[in-house]
Amino acid sequence: TVLEGEAFVQTDTMKIQADRIELSGENYRVIIAEGNVTGQNLESAMEFECDTLSFDRTTKVATLKGNVSLKDKENNVTAKAQIIEYNQETDTAIMQIQINLKQKENECLGSYAIYLKQQQLLELSGNAQITQKNDTFRAQHISLNMETQEITLDGNVRGSVKETKNKEEKTSAPKENLKDE
Repeated sequence: TVLEGEAFVQTDTMKIQADRIELSGENYRVIIAEGNVTGQNLESAMEFECDTLSFDRTTKVATLKGNVSLKDKENNVTAKAQIIEYNQETDTAIMQIQINLKQKENECLGSYAIYLKQQQLLELSGNAQITQKNDTFRAQHISLNMETQEITLDGNVRGSVKETKNKEEKTSAPKENLKDE
């Protein structure tokens, strides 16, 4: 079955809109969407945009390609890449090519990444770089615990840490009440 022109499909777990949507296989197992693809995962509060999408309703794996934007509204994470494969069963996103992931004060760049939504962990490689505030860290492989903000660097580690000056708070000592005796 082919739907064209502002096509819309809703499954148990997904809402998908696109210029063209093709449903195929037994019980419409496979959904292929093309052109201005947008949608959301109803179970995990993930929203997405891309050029093309293929979704297997049995394995619950979605492959998003071309100018992909994925938003995890629950954890305030935004990821952009050229390819993202998202497994609904494991809540895992595998990202490839020109990755730019933002979370809190982190901007993460690389060529390959694995985002574990439930554990709030990011594994980044391929020109991996994380910028936190004014500090930049580079390595062959970087792990980021998104809850604790702890970074683990491995292989050809480089970085720059900039000192931030806090404005000293000026406080006046409380005046004591002196009594004349």
